[in-house]
Amino acid sequence: MTRSLPRAVHPGAWWGWAIGLAVAVSAVTNPLLLLLALAVAALVVSARRGSSPWARAFRLYLWLGLAIIVVRVVLHVAVGLKFGTLRVLPLPEATLPSWAAGIQVGGDVYLEGLLGAATLGLRLAVIIACIGAANALANPKRLLRSLPTALHEVGAAVVVSVSVAPQLAESVQRVRRARDLRGETRTGIRAVPAIALPVLEDTLERSLLLAAAMDSRGYGRSGTAAPRQRLVTGAVTLLGLLLTAVGLYGVLDASTPTLMGTPSLVVGLGLALTGLWLGGRHVRTTTYRPDTWGGPEWLTVACGVVPAAVLTVVGRTTPDALAMPLEPLGVPALPLLAVVGLLVAALPAFLTPEPPRPPSRVPERGAREVAGV
Repeated sequence: MTRSLPRAVHPGAWWGWAIGLAVAVSAVTNPLLLLLALAVAALVVSARRGSSPWARAFRLYLWLGLAIIVVRVVLHVAVGLKFGTLRVLPLPEATLPSWAAGIQVGGDVYLEGLLGAATLGLRLAVIIACIGAANALANPKRLLRSLPTALHEVGAAVVVSVSVAPQLAESVQRVRRARDLRGETRTGIRAVPAIALPVLEDTLERSLLLAAAMDSRGYGRSGTAAPRQRLVTGAVTLLGLLLTAVGLYGVLDASTPTLMGTPSLVVGLGLALTGLWLGGRHVRTTTYRPDTWGGPEWLTVACGVVPAAVLTVVGRTTPDALAMPLEPLGVPALPLLAVVGLLVAALPAFLTPEPPRPPSRVPERGAREVAGV
């Protein structure tokens, strides 16, 4: 079996994979499945991220997810609705006026409610980790270059926004290296004031330089379409996106009417594509060395679609398997079909080409011998 040459996978394929994995866990509160999805995302990132600054931003999303879990648990203890039978933390409860009915400040904390809050926070953390995986794997500048011409103006703003986290990670590393060179010894909380201001200043400066460079190259410029054509294009695209959102909600929620499911999704996608085609006719862009879309890209997208489809089927047939049993409290199930669907999402870590690595600055042994002659 011949090994494929290193090359960067199309950024759109990574975003399709990540969105599919995020959709797969969007209706899951089973901690076993959520941790498995998080492990799959971390595996793919560690195996296929490159050496660019944004490739090191995945750790920031993991810390953000951990903070979300902690905040969700703290809010449940402070003002959450307490339920369960196993009391773990007796707290006094504040008496509120009648207009604040439904809000509980304080009160005894039960294990069931605490686990419910933790699993909800874990679900949001895993979704954020999936988006962070896409941000670490996909080059945002290459993604802008690959966007349809109708999304050229919106894409410029999106690229600037999604590049903030990678630039922040790179700025932190640059400031830390500079502090090490200066012999700074403060660590932990005491080092935050000395790091925060240079990091924010460097990130803002790099963002302004990126915006100025994009403006000088014509990004964000409007096309030659008439006002009426722009109005029609925007209305068709907006209607298509709204129907697509309604269709996705209908597909994921089994209790919705049939008309709000697949029919709305198909019509919405058709209208959205029509709007993109109408808008793209009036914008002219050129691309030097366009990114290729081949077998690895189709495989990557399919590995994101499969877990979303599998967990949607499992949610419709056996919804209890995707939930954490709280009343009564029990051990969460581990459905085999859902596990296989999530493991399919890990295949890009092994079946896609390795990203190109920068050349090593350390000379090889033979080069040193030649240089010493």
